[in-house]
This record gives sequence, structure tokens and C-alpha cells, in this order.
Amino acid sequence: MTTVFDLAPEAPVVPVVVIEDAADAVPLARALVAGGLPLVEVTLRTPAALEAVRAISAEVPDAIVGVGTVVSAEAVADAVSAGARFLVSPGWTGRLLGALRESGLPFLPGVSTVSEVVALLEQGVETMKFFPAEAAGGVPYLKSLAGPLPQARFCPTGGVSAASAPSYLALRNVGCVGGTWMLPPDALAARDWARVETLAREAAALRGPVG
Repeated sequence: MTTVFDLAPEAPVVPVVVIEDAADAVPLARALVAGGLPLVEVTLRTPAALEAVRAISAEVPDAIVGVGTVVSAEAVADAVSAGARFLVSPGWTGRLLGALRESGLPFLPGVSTVSEVVALLEQGVETMKFFPAEAAGGVPYLKSLAGPLPQARFCPTGGVSAASAPSYLALRNVGCVGGTWMLPPDALAARDWARVETLAREAAALRGPVG
């Protein structure tokens, strides 16, 4: 089964995007793609989110647009209808996991404890979102999981920065990280897509050596 990590294995960072105005979706996605970050996670935190996903899906063919903050079966259905190519949740329940599976799309259910990781492994799910990464233990926590649970792979998200991302990416059990630092609020407010592209390019170069 295809995983989120398989969609763009060369991209170390998934930009976590909150879009207030759907008109910004296409130029923002183009800037991220031009900077080397084709995976674009649009979060369901604003009324404009699904319209933004539709626009990116239709107008930015090189973008691999996904939907984040998926917390219900209904949200899964909405995301699929909007054209999402992957799904991300901050956590999971049995019902939500069932809906994620039934979507047929790659997905990352969120975990922050060992028990949650083991429960997903029992369900045959080996790729997960580690959230909130920094608050839940960060790099040392994930490093400690690699020994007893080597089959689990993570996308840490939540408090990850340009400074901390390389340390996460150097872990064997990390496939990518999610973050917002390449989307500073002042650049978005000014619609400074050139700056977003520059920051995306810097983020795309962050992957450290596997170790």
C-alpha cells in the first residue's frame, strides 16, 4: 500500500498550511512546489480550506495536495470530494481509522504515546504522524522508539522548526517532518510568494544523514 512517504520521498518537509482566503491557495502552492516541497497539507481549520484544496488540485498539477486536521469520517469524505491525495489526523479512533482506510488514500493518523503506536501496528498501520512532536518528547522520544518498534515510521509535526528539523530527519524512523516555518504570517499577509519559495527551498535542503 502506498504511504504518504512514498508520494514524494525526496521531500523532507510537508508544509502545514492554514488558508484564510482561498484566492491565495494557488500562488501559495506554486511557491512551495517551486521551492521543492510538492507535498502540501491544507488543514481543515478555516472555512476556505476545502475550496483551497479544490483550487490547488485543479490548477497546480505538480502539487500533491492533502488535507490535515481530519478528525471525523465526515471530514474524510469532504477531503476526498475536494481532491485530496493524502489525509492527516492529529489523532485517531477506531471509526476514524476505518474511514481513513476506506478512503483509499495514503494517510497519517496521529500518535503521541507508545500505546497508540502499538495499537496502530496491531491494525497493520506503520506510518504515523507524531503530534505534538516537541511537546510530546521530541527527538529523544522518537529515538527511544526505534529499538522496540523499528517498523513504525513517523512524520513529526508540532513545534518543529528549521533548527530542529535536521535532528528529526536524521532518525531512522522519521520519513519527513511537518512544519509551518516556511510560511511566516507576515509573508502570507503580504502575499510575498517569492519569500515563501525561498524558505521552501531552504527547507527542502534540510534532510540530514540517516543515523
